[in-house]
Amino acid sequence: MSEDMSADLSEDQQTPVPAIWRPTLAAIVDAFREGDFELARGIPEVSPLSPEDAQITAGSIEDYGATLVSLPDEAWETSVSQWMDGYWHVLVDLYTEAEGASDLVLDVRVREHGAGYLFEVHLVYVP
Repeated sequence: MSEDMSADLSEDQQTPVPAIWRPTLAAIVDAFREGDFELARGIPEVSPLSPEDAQITAGSIEDYGATLVSLPDEAWETSVSQWMDGYWHVLVDLYTEAEGASDLVLDVRVREHGAGYLFEVHLVYVP
């Protein structure tokens, strides 16, 4: 979405996660599912996490007590993005083996970066 389009959105208006971002967000979840909490595998357009942030993320998932699974298509029915001042705030509903849809969310900030986007994982938590 271009900056011109985002300028027309209110900061209190949630929208579906754009389809163009979904493969990247799914790759982040898959990395976490496989234990790569620093995102060291190098997902294009995704900032790696510091060791400290990776430990917090791993701890949040471990404390929840369930095993993440890859995002199913229905995850996009409830996941949202919202324009903030200078970035998109994205909340992706996470799924686990035991529950399917869980209470956990992936909190990501997405910024325009050149001709693409830059994804920065903020937190994994239960809202």
